Amino acid sequence: MAENLKEKTITGVIWSAVQKFGSTALSFISTIVLARLLTPEDYGCIGMLAIFLAVSSTFIDGGFGSALIQKKRPSREDYSTIFYWNLGLSIFLYSVLFFSAPAIARFYNLPILCSVLRIQGIVLIINAARIVQANQLRKQLKFKKIASIDLSVAAISLAVTIYLAWKGFGVWALVAQQMLVSFLSTSIYWMTGHWTPVLTFSKQSFKELFGFGGFILMSNLINTFCNNIQGLLIGKFYNPTTMGYYSKAKGTEELSSTFISTIIDQVSYPVLSEAQNDKEYMIRMLKKFIGVLAYVTVPIMLILMLVAKPLFVLLYSERWLQSVPYFQILCFAGIAVCLQGINYYAVAAIGKSKDLFKWTIIKRLVALFFVVGGLALYGINGILVGTVFGTFFVYFVNAGLVSKHVGYSGSQQFKDLLPVMIVSLFACACSYLIGSVFDFNMYVDGLVKAAIFCVIYISASIIFKLEAYVSTKDVVDNLLNKISILRKK
Repeated sequence: MAENLKEKTITGVIWSAVQKFGSTALSFISTIVLARLLTPEDYGCIGMLAIFLAVSSTFIDGGFGSALIQKKRPSREDYSTIFYWNLGLSIFLYSVLFFSAPAIARFYNLPILCSVLRIQGIVLIINAARIVQANQLRKQLKFKKIASIDLSVAAISLAVTIYLAWKGFGVWALVAQQMLVSFLSTSIYWMTGHWTPVLTFSKQSFKELFGFGGFILMSNLINTFCNNIQGLLIGKFYNPTTMGYYSKAKGTEELSSTFISTIIDQVSYPVLSEAQNDKEYMIRMLKKFIGVLAYVTVPIMLILMLVAKPLFVLLYSERWLQSVPYFQILCFAGIAVCLQGINYYAVAAIGKSKDLFKWTIIKRLVALFFVVGGLALYGINGILVGTVFGTFFVYFVNAGLVSKHVGYSGSQQFKDLLPVMIVSLFACACSYLIGSVFDFNMYVDGLVKAAIFCVIYISASIIFKLEAYVSTKDVVDNLLNKISILRKK
């Protein structure tokens, strides 16, 4: 089984990487172009509504999709039951948002949000109609098909969005982008998929899947709310422009911190679920996944902190300079965020959803305390610093749960990560100090610091033979070999 799973994992990683690289490239283009065509206020309007749509989306499929993947052999009756549940719940939640839209607009004191939410909220129903098809492909590790659909849809929607922004549609261009992505992807999943629901709703299937998925649902609801609470607070206590600066900083940070972790998380959950009865194999896989994540993501976040100012001016223009300090603080949080998911899904893969839920309440209450306390003491910068403390606390709790249920102890995970952290911080300090000696212009300074960081980081990894470096090199070699084989077919 281990060899078969390894083969599926490598193939899954390749196509997940293709999807992530492609979507990141398209997002990169979108961000650069739209930042010059739209204003911070436009992004602020979308950012203010993010928490309502995110929580609603999580409510619709926060647990049952995971339950279908975690279950060894879900039946057609299982899939149909969840399909009808998701669709019915999405219609109900959209109705709640539709009638709540005027109150939400008054909460932010921004009338346009009423119309924006009523139109944008339709994506909840459209997305609910494709959840089962997407989860079936994930469970079967058919990431090639997922990548093809997602990248095609992203490219088409990007072209339309840029055109609308150029024509002066403002915030409605961003709304149209989300609507188009939802509609096109759902349509393609239905046209190309081989699954259709049967006319049945099984109470037994619902009860069985809810036994696992219900706790995952509640955990994900809490996680989603707390991950978006910063936007709610900033939107309430600051103006749309400030919210726009924050949204741009957060979006750029998430694009970077989740770049590799999304690929790993997407593949690791179904793989670890398949191997849930082989703890030794799970520990080996976890150790490799976490090592690769840390080795790649930690230096990326530190480099981005060093070059934040020239990066934002180059990509978005000087209009967005106020986002730079927000972005630099959030990069610290990104280091913890990249490691949260793999630990969380490892515990979910072995069916410990009840324990996940219990600890989700605890860890998110503490994280929320950091954010609200930060707002009270230091305003928006306090919110962001509180976010950093909160994300690291969440990571430590997730790692503790892995130690308890899987057997990969927190102390061992810390020991495995420590060399990467030390080498990364050393490279960051050296590049900052050396770069500060010279009086370069902004762009050259950024390039010099990034180059110095990379040389020191890679050289130290080779000299000291970091285990994470060896694992990353092994993964890259396997991927290259697999790509070579796929090209010959």
